[in-house]
Formats: sequence, structure tokens, C-alpha cells
Amino acid sequence: MGLHEWSIGGVLLSPFLIYLVLAFAVTGVLRLLLARLGASRWIWHEALFDTALFVCVLAGIVAVLGR
Repeated sequence: MGLHEWSIGGVLLSPFLIYLVLAFAVTGVLRLLLARLGASRWIWHEALFDTALFVCVLAGIVAVLGR
């Protein structure tokens, strides 16, 4: 996919916007999975954990798809 701008109807869109949406969806699925497995009880600060998980997922997505 790469990090090239896309032109949709004359509007340039950054691929980072799509990476953000994808990372948000993956983070949501991971949080649901952790809650079902009972791992949520080991999380001390949920907001901080969610933010860190989102950043890690986003970094992984950019590393894999941003080539």
C-alpha cells in the first residue's frame, strides 16, 4: 500500500487516516478478546492500557503496510 497520498474526487487523503481507523478497529477487537478471556482484571489503568495498546497496534500496522 505504501505511504502515498490518494486522490479521491480531487481531495488528497493521507493513508495514515486509514491506518488510524484500522488500528482503532483492531484495538477494539483485542480489548473485547481480553475482556472475554478475563485478562481485564489484571489491567491497573484501563485508559492508559487502551492508549498504549492502540499505539502499539498502530505502529505495527504502519510497519507492515507502510512499506
